[in-house]
Amino acid sequence: MKKLSIIDLIALILLIVGGLNWGLALFNINLVPLIFRVDILIKIVYALVGLSAIYILVIIGKLGKK
Repeated sequence: MKKLSIIDLIALILLIVGGLNWGLALFNINLVPLIFRVDILIKIVYALVGLSAIYILVIIGKLGKK
């Protein structure tokens, strides 16, 4: 497996955080507003999670190659 760059790692972490946040929605828990409390920060976090999903979608083939 190819070594991940720092951007790849950040995108994966954001994607995992977003997935966990969605999973917690089953219990009516939304972590982002609980952690950040300021509307603009909440929007920034959601935008970063969305952008990281697009980024991972584009590079997914690279992640499995040597």
